[in-house]
Parts: sequence; C-alpha cells; structure tokens
Amino acid sequence: MRKSGPPRGLISYLMLELLEERPRYGYEILKEIEEISGGHWEPSYGSVYPILYKFEDEGWAERIEREDEPDRKYFALTDAGHDHLAEKRRESGDQAEEFADVILGFYHVYVAFATDERFEVETPDDAWCFDDDHSAWIAEQVIRHHERDFGEFERPDATPAEFAARHGHGEGQSDDGDERESTVADTESRTDGVDDETEAVGDDGSVADENSVDDPDAVQNGADVETDGGVDGSTETNDG
Repeated sequence: MRKSGPPRGLISYLMLELLEERPRYGYEILKEIEEISGGHWEPSYGSVYPILYKFEDEGWAERIEREDEPDRKYFALTDAGHDHLAEKRRESGDQAEEFADVILGFYHVYVAFATDERFEVETPDDAWCFDDDHSAWIAEQVIRHHERDFGEFERPDATPAEFAARHGHGEGQSDDGDERESTVADTESRTDGVDDETEAVGDDGSVADENSVDDPDAVQNGADVETDGGVDGSTETNDG
C-alpha cells in the first residue's frame, strides 16, 4: 500500500529519457509528459525547472546555446547523465506495484464518491461526475488502451491472491467485493504530498506565478518561472 502520491522519481526519470532523445527546454518537456499521459496529466513548472537545475548541479545535464533561440535554455545530457539514467531505469523497473497502487487507489476513491453515503459531492451540470456511467467509461478507456498496445483484452480468471502467487509477488489487491480497504482513510495518506521533486523556489528564493508567463524559458536567468510545488491533474478525456 502506498502512503503518498505519485511514485517518487517519476518526473525526473521521464525527463532523463526525454533529454537522452535530444536536447530540450523546460516547457517542451512539460508538453511531452502531457502527451505521454494521454493529455490527462502535466507536471507544474515548479516541478520541472528545479529538477533541470539539479541535473545541472549534479553534472547530469548541461545548458547548450542555440543561435536561432538565444533566450531559451536548452539542456542536454552529459556522459554522467547517461550513467545516471541507467540507474534510474533499474529503479523505475521496480515501481510497477506503486503505479498499480496509485491507479487502483484513486479509482476506489472515485467509486466511493459515487456510492459511499458519507460523501455528498455536488454534481455539476454538463461535466464529469461521480457515477456508474462515468466509472464505466474510465474502465472502458483502460481496456481500449490495453487493446491498442497489448492486443485483445481477456479478463483474468484468477483472484487477486492467485494472481499475486502466479507472478511471485505480494498478497495482491483486494477484490472489488471486499471491504473498501478503508479507502477514504487511505486517501489522505496517498495524496498528502506529491513528489518531493516538486519544490518550487527559484535561485533567488522567490516563487513566481506560472500563469504570468506564456513561455517560461524566455525569461531572464535570475527569474526562472517556478510555482508552488505540486502535480497538476487534468480531467481532459482522451478517447484512445
């Protein structure tokens, strides 16, 4: 069971992979991660820029100049950065269970908002809401993406315990018919904080509003756009 938000190190790993592909600037990295997530998640400026500066401080990345875009700060991986990426690949390979906990945990909360009498969530007009119809659509989206990338979906015939034993790990997730595993109580610990990668203080100790600049890479070095830490979630849907 996870006790916090997204798996630690997720953003930095994605950034390292993107920088290995080619030199990039911060805002470009933001949009690439949004695309990878199917348009459902985009890190904040205040998470990406401090990580880039850390990469630079650690010698994993270096700034490069481009004559056609002199005001934009591009970063490229160094040899040390490639070595660090190899380590992150091994670490990230161990995070599949954490990803599953995040996905299943928040889905359980979604269903709880729709069915648990302790919650009285107001439903907006003509917008996403917590009900069986929208829950079914979420499940449908997951199946569509599974079939797109892995082939025809076949429902597993194993219980969670049998599935875990088959693959040689943990006790497995509880059945949907079981108690909700104290879903509501767990939610606070799961969402209490985001990656500690998402600190948002600039080199001069200031914190700027990400909405005040269209392209944060076009600002002066001393005032790079940073925002309060956190990961921005999107309710935008993507039909596979």
